[in-house]
Amino acid sequence: MKDFNKKRIFIVGGSSGIGLSTAKLLAKKGAHIIIFSRDENRLTSAIAEIQSQRLSDDQEFGFRPLDVSVRENVESVMGKAVSAFGAPDMLINCAGRAYPHHFQDITFKQFDETMKINLYGIWNTVSVLFPYMKQKGGHIANVSSIAGFIGVFGLTDYCASKFAIIGFSEALRSELKKYSIHVSVLCPPDTDTPAFEVENRTKPKETKAISSGAKLMQPDDVAAAFIQGIIKGKFIIIPGFDGKFTYIMKRFFPKTVDFIVDMIIKRVQSHKK
Repeated sequence: MKDFNKKRIFIVGGSSGIGLSTAKLLAKKGAHIIIFSRDENRLTSAIAEIQSQRLSDDQEFGFRPLDVSVRENVESVMGKAVSAFGAPDMLINCAGRAYPHHFQDITFKQFDETMKINLYGIWNTVSVLFPYMKQKGGHIANVSSIAGFIGVFGLTDYCASKFAIIGFSEALRSELKKYSIHVSVLCPPDTDTPAFEVENRTKPKETKAISSGAKLMQPDDVAAAFIQGIIKGKFIIIPGFDGKFTYIMKRFFPKTVDFIVDMIIKRVQSHKK
């Protein structure tokens, strides 16, 4: 997809962070935008921000409260959204959450919720909207993370979900080509969003030390790289130099990456004793 003018775009998790920045950027390009998230108050304020970026007066905007982790809710809300606005030309899945902890402090309840929101949520929206999208083709973009290809201390449940998103997206990419549906996956580094502030409340010291050397990106910059990657037809989209460097190092020099990370963890833990 190279031209977003008059394209109908559903953005799940579009009320804040990367999702909101992406929605505003696409509104500037003339797209019709429908956003989804659990918080109706956030949705109301977000849609006003998005509308302020419109390219023309005939653009359509809308929102629907949605809990992606509940299959029945996704079926109901997305069905009504398609009836009201039409089938999407593009689906962007940005909903997700992270509560970092040491593995032994992560309960099964947290693990289950993380997987339901981050992974099942994408499965739910894609599977519900696919019957509509396959009739005309389009694009599906799922948001994973740098922690989707490198395991990070303190993020065992989060990494499990984000690794799975990349695998799911790669398999989906192969299957949906015959329907002219393209698939891409965004792997952002740490980004200055409301969710990142929440993450920092529970992050172990080791986790903070590992990521301390990387630049914190702004959601507008991530969104710009995201859209540019889609225009270029990329499958894996990694914004920023630090993220690309990490990807290359992990892929071609995994032992070096493990050595450096282990040294950082060892240093932090020695100071804790």
